[in-house]
Amino acid sequence: MSAAGAQRRVPQHIAIIMDGNGRWANARGLPRIAGHRRGAEAARRAVIAAAELGIPYLTLFGFSSENWNRPASEIRDLMGLLRYYLRGQVAELHRNGVRLKVIGDFSKLDPDIIALIEDAEATTRDNKRIILTMALSYGGRAEIIAAVRAIAREVASGSLAADAIDDGCFASHLFTAELPDPDLMIRTSGEQRISNFLLWQNAYCELVFTKTLWPDFSKRDLQLAIDEFCGRERRYGASVDCAESGTALPLSGLPATQASRK
Repeated sequence: MSAAGAQRRVPQHIAIIMDGNGRWANARGLPRIAGHRRGAEAARRAVIAAAELGIPYLTLFGFSSENWNRPASEIRDLMGLLRYYLRGQVAELHRNGVRLKVIGDFSKLDPDIIALIEDAEATTRDNKRIILTMALSYGGRAEIIAAVRAIAREVASGSLAADAIDDGCFASHLFTAELPDPDLMIRTSGEQRISNFLLWQNAYCELVFTKTLWPDFSKRDLQLAIDEFCGRERRYGASVDCAESGTALPLSGLPATQASRK
């Protein structure tokens, strides 16, 4: 495929594992919360950059289900930072045409944080420039188990036939039911693993790992990752000849019915 052809295949959905806040702070002799604050600023820059680059979907891994095992003081600081972000940044997101969605297990979040999330989602619901999804208290395995349980209940009730369960049906029961699957996943800080993030959705995702720590992540870093994506040949399991001939390939998870996020 020509370079010009590759450049036209820009990713529609980018997912990012924002890693390296703690190491950024430690390298500067600062408390970990200082790294998380700078990480929140990097997230703000990434949203603006993605919107400017014409990316319609951006998903950020903000807090994993495993992160609840961190020291209580760090969790308290992170929840305080989340409150600050939801109270102080949503108006800017709204002004810039950003729609905010939050996915994950809300059962461990404080009621006031859930209320702030619901208000932010309602405020930005009609925005269309870019859909920003924040994964909070999220784990890919837990999401899949929740989907299986929901499908099992529907089969048991008779509202869903077992033979009707396929990729599209399963995807419609995930937290990301309204989103296409990611085309590109980026992880910062040099680590090369996906850490229980979007396990089903990343089936055909291109992975880019950068050594840049998340607080230092810039629009240039995002553009470099997109450039690498554009230079790759995506086959979705097909041969080179099949991919180049235009033979139908598996589609990413298409938006379906709204799934429960809890």
